[in-house]
Amino acid sequence: MFNKEVDAKRALPTISPLDMPRHAVNEASHARKAKFSSHDIVTFLARLFVLICTIGLSWYGATEMYSVLSTNAIAGLQWLFLVLFCINFTWISFAFSQATLGLLYQLWPFSGRRKEQNVEGVTAILLPVYNEDPSRIRANIQAMHEDIVKQASGKFAFFILSDTNKADAWVAEEQAFHSLLNDDSAVCPIFYRRRYDNAERKAGNIAEWVTHFGNDYECMIVLDADSLMGAECLISLTRRMSADASLGLIQTLPTIIRADTLYSRIQQFANHCFGPIYASGLAAWHGGSSNFWGHNAIIRTKAFADACGLPVLAGKAPFGGHVMSHDFMEAALLRRAGWGVRFDTDLTASYEEAPPSLVDVIVRDRRWCQGNLQHKTFVFAKGFHFATRLHLLSGIMSYLSAVFWLMLIVVGFALAIQAYFVRPEYFANPSLFPTWPVFDFEKARSLFILSMALVLAPKVYGWLAAMLNIRRCLQFGGPILLTLSILVETLLSALYAPILMLAQFQVVYGVFKGKDSGWKPQSRDDGATSWGVAARAHFSHTAFGVALAGGALFLSPQLFYWSLPISFGLVLSIPLSWLSGGRKRGNVIRYVGLLRAPEEKRPHPIVVLQYRYSTDLAQPRFDTALPSLTRLMSDASLFYWHLAQMPADESNKEFCRAWICAEWQIMNSGSINSLLAHLSEKECIAILQHRTLMRAMQKYLPENKCVIKESEKRVFA
Repeated sequence: MFNKEVDAKRALPTISPLDMPRHAVNEASHARKAKFSSHDIVTFLARLFVLICTIGLSWYGATEMYSVLSTNAIAGLQWLFLVLFCINFTWISFAFSQATLGLLYQLWPFSGRRKEQNVEGVTAILLPVYNEDPSRIRANIQAMHEDIVKQASGKFAFFILSDTNKADAWVAEEQAFHSLLNDDSAVCPIFYRRRYDNAERKAGNIAEWVTHFGNDYECMIVLDADSLMGAECLISLTRRMSADASLGLIQTLPTIIRADTLYSRIQQFANHCFGPIYASGLAAWHGGSSNFWGHNAIIRTKAFADACGLPVLAGKAPFGGHVMSHDFMEAALLRRAGWGVRFDTDLTASYEEAPPSLVDVIVRDRRWCQGNLQHKTFVFAKGFHFATRLHLLSGIMSYLSAVFWLMLIVVGFALAIQAYFVRPEYFANPSLFPTWPVFDFEKARSLFILSMALVLAPKVYGWLAAMLNIRRCLQFGGPILLTLSILVETLLSALYAPILMLAQFQVVYGVFKGKDSGWKPQSRDDGATSWGVAARAHFSHTAFGVALAGGALFLSPQLFYWSLPISFGLVLSIPLSWLSGGRKRGNVIRYVGLLRAPEEKRPHPIVVLQYRYSTDLAQPRFDTALPSLTRLMSDASLFYWHLAQMPADESNKEFCRAWICAEWQIMNSGSINSLLAHLSEKECIAILQHRTLMRAMQKYLPENKCVIKESEKRVFA
């Protein structure tokens, strides 16, 4: 039986505000005096190792390439080629140095466990949502909630923070989450809030929660819509934060799960096999000046409120306006304020999902690229730690490297064309003897082998680390399947790499042209791409690959073979992209045991719980094909609950066209179907977020379900 007083209550706790002032780009740092520890020595030695290794390899590569180009003199395009080579070789040397450090760190037998201590109070778990599939999020919450109730009852509280701005998705969220919500603080309450103003995207969503409720929670654990964390991981995060009062943030290493397409399986296998190597290297040299990836991390709430009010950048998007890649900058601002930021790679049961297809990765890269390039404003700003500046430069370089690699290829071909068409001048300088053009092929071959070794070394390290750990090796299917999986992953990654390189170049070019990426939700489906979509997305890549292969073959057969690793993937970019998404396409590789992840054979209990809830037939079902208002008006309990969440209307009706139009249509429509026949999306949103209009909608409720006070009968007073 529907009870308006019970069902229609607010889904949020009492407000407990925190002030969160905005900070400027340039501010003085506030370094805190910390006790010297053995971790500081390890961090110093790790940084020294990375520095010496990177500089040493870069110097060797630069001198060898100088010798390769000419033993007499370098001029013209050769200088440009040398500079571009040095930039790219330094980048891969830096990555190799970190991976090598990670391997040493993984094999080190004396690694100690982080300190933990008991926690007082409740930790908030924040789950920002933006036009996502609510059924999957509901299953994640149910799994985590059940695990928490078993292991840490009364220690956590969930907040679903919605920024959803589509009517159908909004009502779907309320249908999915309504029955989950509770305020049982003795167990684990689950709250829900939809924000009407989507300013500053996810950063603004989190900041709005901090300023309204943050004072009641010592720490907050920030998740993404696809995040899943076991209770033991959540508990360890809170205990570690409690044990070190100087820490502002602890980032975990999220492990990819639920990969069911070819491209997501490539990412999942690399994440499981090679990811721990990279992560260990990063954690070793980061020390207490690590980074934040925006999710699966714990943050000290008051430190965040004091330090992380993001500045608004001068100018217009894409370089001006609100900070897009807020996570990097929040870590940077915490460090500038004197708080430690740590990356703990030893914590397990921290999960996320990967984009399902190549097209989805490119779409995500468009947003990430714009955010990372925005950070150029902060690289040389006042007050930031040196490690922070390296994080920002690495983020920028992760996209600019595509530009430098493409430029290197183009300049290399320009040199080949020059050698083919331009006759060399043997007597350019006054001399009795000719100046012969020299190209040292032996050194070129050696340098190519070294470059490939640096690129492939992390994969070898991942294989070695797994082979030395018998239990881990068996989780990958044993030594034979592990080795074959690495070979397959290497081959497929080599095919997709040039496509990503050219796509990222186009993304960077678009940003520098002034195109704003906007804010689009990440795809959570199987990423199945039609041939038409793949062709439109990769026509330019295919054309470039054909031109590259044809030009190389025209110049010389040897150059054609040397360029095949680049041109082959580009020429096949359309079928490769089509194959990357869809459960029934490239995922056939799963059934032969290749690219297997340890979590597939023996999944963690939290993953099992999540799967159980996601496949449970007793879960709430609703027809998303029906219009949002039809679904809302067919359920009186949900209708009055929605009404209870709405704030009082502001007196700005005369400036809201959608409000006025929706009001007129409600007054003059005799049925919900008649209303929906002429209602636009903006007008539908206006109804859902204006209390006056929502009250007027009561006339469309099923018979005997309309509950309205006498004082509220004059709806449009």
